[in-house]
Amino acid sequence: MKRLIPLIVAASVLLSTAPSEAQQAQKRASSTGGFSPHETTSAVIDGCRVTITYGRPFTKDPKTGEPRKIWGGLVPWDKAWRTGADEATVLIAQKPIMFGDTLVPAGAYTLYTIPSESGTSKLAISKNLGAWGVPVDEKNDFARVELKKGPAEKQTDQFTMAVAKNPDGGGLIKLMWEDTQFTAPFTVKK
Repeated sequence: MKRLIPLIVAASVLLSTAPSEAQQAQKRASSTGGFSPHETTSAVIDGCRVTITYGRPFTKDPKTGEPRKIWGGLVPWDKAWRTGADEATVLIAQKPIMFGDTLVPAGAYTLYTIPSESGTSKLAISKNLGAWGVPVDEKNDFARVELKKGPAEKQTDQFTMAVAKNPDGGGLIKLMWEDTQFTAPFTVKK
């Protein structure tokens, strides 16, 4: 009987979390008309773990299956975009990081972007945590840093983010979809 009690407690805990996960998935599916899986990408750059958690929408319309125009369509030019799907995208840095001259203290932040077809694209770092992705909260920006726009290394049919080592030193935050890639280089504050 003593061995059975811990098993019953563990089973109760697992079963009590299942409805909330199912409800969250249902909320995601109903808000987007389909399902955008969520992913966490992380890398250790110069002794600092940088982690991003985000929703990964597909190019195909979840209702019709037809391909959507992403840049300048689903993702508008020169307007705030949630950078993913569903819940707001979250950045966690274990140590302070620098985007150019902008110091971002260690901690958790919400990310969104302002992509531009021909001007300067921006990665916005917001202090507002725990929010849904829309509407984008531009009032709580901590900083906006420049994103470099260029061709993607390969065609991507699902929005993808990455934290990677920068060949020039430090790290890169990458946003990739279709044939376009945006990057924001950063360094770890020593």
